[in-house]
Amino acid sequence: MSKQTKSNMPLDESKLSFEIPRTDAPREKIIKLGKMITDRLPAKLKGVTGDDPEYWGLAGLVTDEMADVALKMGVRKPKTLKELVKLTGKDEEYLEKILQEMAYIGLIEYNWENPRHEKQYVLPRFVPGSAEFFNMRKSQIEEHPEVTAFFERMTFLPLEKVTPMVPPGGAGIGMHVIPVEKAIETENQSVSVEHISYWLKKYEGKYAKSMCSCRASRAKLGEGCGDDVESWCIAVGDMADYIVETDRGQYITYDEVLDILKQAEDNGFVHQITNIDGENKIFAICNCNVNVCNALRTSQLFNTPNLSRSAYVARVESEKCVACGRCVEHCPAGAVKLGQKLCTKDGPIEYPRVELPDDTPWGPEKWSIDYRDKNRINCYDTGTSPCKTACPAHIAVQGYLKLAAQGRYRDALQLIKRENPFPAVCGRICNRRCEDACTRGTVDQAVAIDEVKRFIAQQDLDAKTRYIPEPIIPKVGGSFEEKIAIIGGGPAGMTCAFFLAEKGYKPTVFEKESRPGGMLMNGIPSFRLEKDVVEAEIDILREMGVEFKCGVEVGKDITIDELRRQGYKGFYIAVGLQSGGKLNIPGSNSEGVVSGIDFMRKVNLEGNTKLSGKVVVIGGGNVACDVARTALRCNAESVSMYCLEAYDEMPCGEEDRTECEKEGIIIRAGWGPVEILSNNGKTTGITFKKCLSVKDKDGRFAPSFDENITETVECDMVFYCIGQKADWGKLLDGTKVEFNPNGTIKADPVTYQTAEPDIFVGGDAYTGPKFAIDAIAAGKEGAISLHRFVQPNTSLTIGRNRRQFIELDKNNIVIDTANFDNSPRQRIGYNEALAKTFRDDRIGFTEEQVKKETARCLGCGASVVDPNKCIGCGICTTKCVFDAIHLYRERPECSKMVRSEDKLKVILPYMIKRGLKIKFSRKKGKKNA
Repeated sequence: MSKQTKSNMPLDESKLSFEIPRTDAPREKIIKLGKMITDRLPAKLKGVTGDDPEYWGLAGLVTDEMADVALKMGVRKPKTLKELVKLTGKDEEYLEKILQEMAYIGLIEYNWENPRHEKQYVLPRFVPGSAEFFNMRKSQIEEHPEVTAFFERMTFLPLEKVTPMVPPGGAGIGMHVIPVEKAIETENQSVSVEHISYWLKKYEGKYAKSMCSCRASRAKLGEGCGDDVESWCIAVGDMADYIVETDRGQYITYDEVLDILKQAEDNGFVHQITNIDGENKIFAICNCNVNVCNALRTSQLFNTPNLSRSAYVARVESEKCVACGRCVEHCPAGAVKLGQKLCTKDGPIEYPRVELPDDTPWGPEKWSIDYRDKNRINCYDTGTSPCKTACPAHIAVQGYLKLAAQGRYRDALQLIKRENPFPAVCGRICNRRCEDACTRGTVDQAVAIDEVKRFIAQQDLDAKTRYIPEPIIPKVGGSFEEKIAIIGGGPAGMTCAFFLAEKGYKPTVFEKESRPGGMLMNGIPSFRLEKDVVEAEIDILREMGVEFKCGVEVGKDITIDELRRQGYKGFYIAVGLQSGGKLNIPGSNSEGVVSGIDFMRKVNLEGNTKLSGKVVVIGGGNVACDVARTALRCNAESVSMYCLEAYDEMPCGEEDRTECEKEGIIIRAGWGPVEILSNNGKTTGITFKKCLSVKDKDGRFAPSFDENITETVECDMVFYCIGQKADWGKLLDGTKVEFNPNGTIKADPVTYQTAEPDIFVGGDAYTGPKFAIDAIAAGKEGAISLHRFVQPNTSLTIGRNRRQFIELDKNNIVIDTANFDNSPRQRIGYNEALAKTFRDDRIGFTEEQVKKETARCLGCGASVVDPNKCIGCGICTTKCVFDAIHLYRERPECSKMVRSEDKLKVILPYMIKRGLKIKFSRKKGKKNA
């Protein structure tokens, strides 16, 4: 039998972990039953074969005797036991046993919806119906994995032709989005069926939670989303009894229902209700993850939102919006993207809307097979706020500036920590790419973003005011038990631990030094980053449940294999580049030649390091600046810095360079080391040659020199800050992990997974030398990957936000100078008493300065909703702290609920009307051609 045809898409059978049990010798009764139940027109007209899902989806579970009974029942035609005895001629006790077995596997359901309140049995459609029930018990999925593919097929094949012809309201075909209750509380035009509370009150006291068939089946298909599969679906009314009595779930209280709904909203899941019984009945409320939900897929894949959408559409109040991106990240339909608020020279941007099938011919060319990835595109091609785009962690800069301007400092801290667990640290050491990109810098000077962040983050330094995030766990009723090991307690490793803890894990960080913090504690001098700042933010991780095991070197004290035997399921390698490497020039073995990293570690861990004589520092980056300034504080007679780059191109940036010069450090830019001079093995000097360029025409590192121009300088010590490397020791011995030529680890650029599947990497160990904020960004991605990895059968990439942003065109904007806040950039102060000490002499902004500085923000970005894509779920409204996005009842026709049996009565008129629209639009097009 054929495995893959065009109509099989998007199910790729080659990736399945099981064989679909097709056959050339099908059982006749199963063939008849599949044909009777299916909604798929070709199968209805031509019949079902052993190659069809209607056959192989039933054959493994349904006996011929069950099929005999089901064929007598008819589809969705309730019958009591006595009626079925009469129809089948079977003994009542014997028949009841068969019916119970049919209910247990999920072929039939039952209820008491008749005047006598007598139990009646129903043969449902496949979807919603038996295809879902088949997938609501783990043991059944394991024994008959083909039911997962059956469910997927039955939510695709019957709909691929009909979806463009479905009118608003869904025509009784499947599931229907119902908005977040709070999002429509003030909507006075709403009707009862649009409120979850209406349905909960209608079925008061009759609720049961059950396993989510979509999550469970998608995981078996290898496309899991990482959510725990249990308890997300809420059965109501008689369906609650069916769910409990067939061992698919448990009864729950009204308050427990509300807790599940709230947890779903926190996770960004969409509420949906069944929509096949008209406006007087539902039997389930589902909390759906768009990455796995087969019901949401019907509208998203076929680009036909009428199948799912509610009566509501989200709209953004641009003047309130600050492009924080929270609505964008959580919109299941990808209907919200980041755009710009500033006008272009040609006027406001008109954002495109997706095409709809209302008056257009529709076929596979209009589908969006990869909708889960496309829905995670963050911004329009015309771009958004440069600050958010430039930040490696894509922090909502414009958002926290606005909150600070409003005096909402705790909310601002919370918003920052959505992306960055160490705002107090970064407020002191960040290299401020957000400020380099700031649109305000094209007018006068960039907003002092980092100083505002430092002010906001002061709250984290006090146990009484610090912000500890509440866990947002995609699991009902508890945390995740899987053990995850993070090797390396620097910014990447600790960030990974932070976001895993927020997700409901208790990760363990293994750190070979005596304290966590990595280079934050051991590489950066206290006058730039006082250690109590780092410790305060590490304490927050401890309060979140992160365990630190310090003084443990993995590979030496314990191996990865031993950790696996202890139950660890995933590993994050974030050891940084803790080795200074070697200076490969003659004389580099002379006494007094030391790597800058080793010098800084010694100062930070041991203190009281004393130097004498003249010091030369090789390098032009931030580490070199730290080493040079530290050498002065350790009593060096003089300090000179030599670097390859030209003065204005020094990687340290203007601020660090200025700090060095202010302290008397001599900077000699454009020189490369040639030879260390020595006497009796002790360093006496160093010779440099003139560097003409650092990179070649292709931008690759390839310095060129003028060998005839040299400079020799006397010195007693040389600190080199180039060529940092990882010291792998025996950490990765026995693993399949591969390395790049520069000694960093090879890994997938999206998932950070190495050649050893359970080992992931991040930070400098993957990228080479970068900044703390880069490591922080990598740490969050590592947490996402590890969560997906340790949850069985979860895709590492499907529906993953790639965090790609586009900067708006700063050369094509109009700034209203008439209403322009022309206040100058605020400046920090300095405590002269602390100058050239190991204390931080910078004085942060006052609250008054923060108010003045935040007023300088131009508010470049805003979110933009495409109403054609919006499904009216209201999740966006739960994420916005600026009250900038709301639902409006613009499509009341979408609340029309009809019985499945009446679907043709509403589809046919709509189909005819649509056909006429298409016909006349073609004629109009020809006429205008």
